[in-house]
Amino acid sequence: MAALRPSDPRSLTLTPAARCASAIEILADIMERRRPAADALKDWGLAHRFAGSGDRAGIASLVYDALRRRASAAWIMGADTPRALLLGSLRLQQGLAAPSIAALFSGERFAPSPLDAGERTRLETGTLDDAPPEVAGDAPAFALPDLRAALGDDLVPELKALARRAPLDLRVNTLRGSREDILPALEGYGAAPTAYAPHGLRIPVSADGRGPALHVEAEFLEGWYEIQDEGSQLAALLAGVQAGETVVDLCAGGGGKTLALAAAMGNTGRLIATDGDPRRLAPIHERLRRSGAEAEIRTPRGGWLRADVLTDLDGTVDRVVVDAPCTGSGTWRRNPDAKWRLRPGSIATRLAEQATVLDRAAQLVRPGGRIVYITCSLLPSENDGAVAGLLERTQGAFAVVPADQVLGAAPAAFAEAVGRTMHGVQMTPLRTGTDGFYVAVLERK
Repeated sequence: MAALRPSDPRSLTLTPAARCASAIEILADIMERRRPAADALKDWGLAHRFAGSGDRAGIASLVYDALRRRASAAWIMGADTPRALLLGSLRLQQGLAAPSIAALFSGERFAPSPLDAGERTRLETGTLDDAPPEVAGDAPAFALPDLRAALGDDLVPELKALARRAPLDLRVNTLRGSREDILPALEGYGAAPTAYAPHGLRIPVSADGRGPALHVEAEFLEGWYEIQDEGSQLAALLAGVQAGETVVDLCAGGGGKTLALAAAMGNTGRLIATDGDPRRLAPIHERLRRSGAEAEIRTPRGGWLRADVLTDLDGTVDRVVVDAPCTGSGTWRRNPDAKWRLRPGSIATRLAEQATVLDRAAQLVRPGGRIVYITCSLLPSENDGAVAGLLERTQGAFAVVPADQVLGAAPAAFAEAVGRTMHGVQMTPLRTGTDGFYVAVLERK
């Protein structure tokens, strides 16, 4: 296949066939170098600057769809190659018939080479009827025992839901106005209230999985809304922060939940945001300015000068929110490449990090205060297992707040839909239509 050049007559708009060829090239880079898809897509875009934004977005959709369905596509096609994954995902994810796929793989200018007889037969007759759960659900085989423990009889349906495209959700910033205030400005995008989150809006995405560029709209730039999955919004709601409290967001990262907490507190009390990795805090300052949210940012030093920036708060905090580092298995709809880069060793690393942040939270919280433990994981070892570890290490200093009490701040329909575990509650794409968030609350005796 000839390389695409800026001088090509199609340099600003690639044909669907050329997009397929580019997607195969990017998938090869991801698989050979075991790198994040976002990095490979960025590098491809820098090397092909002539490709328009629509082309880049369309190619990204093809790549992510192939990664979502990597195991099932390989099963259908009998090979785990970049070409086979794209072919299988066109059939499974986009529902294209063999003749339509053959039209894209024509071997003509900039198109992938034509289908061979074996590929055509597999596209016409391949089925997942006898596929094992890890194939039918497109998940790493080694994680199946943990996932089965969490999902039970719904294992395959839940994994299939995790392999679908994620919706586009917004959280209306109540420091600026209500959901009803902003809805008219977003009606042109088909915005509608989310099923459970009281300040959420869901925007329909296009057939190729792309959503509108809402980050350039005036309302976004003026801080009226943030892009945030409904599950993340609900996790912040279940934190139960109250006006006037002292709250620490211990793993604040880019500040998504910090902003939601500030809005829930009405900018009263004291909200402190920090993170063990100072680089992750970089976006929070601009987001706070745009939203009008008030929070004190404490950025730890890096390197050998690293010091704890919260020691003055030990034993005084009303509520510590721990949005813990985790495998992100609950977000595989958005980050499908992450599940194929997951290894047993990485889970062990995350478990150690979770224990560290929970132990730090235990030092911060006052008697009668609470720790809100949140992950975007479906793995029990990272969820109930991490909570059980803290309970054991603190030898009775904490008690788990019952799920009914935690869910008291949530709509009744959500409380009925969400899953309940030994120590917390579990959201899933199938049950709640959200990413897979886990929330547990512990109170210091």
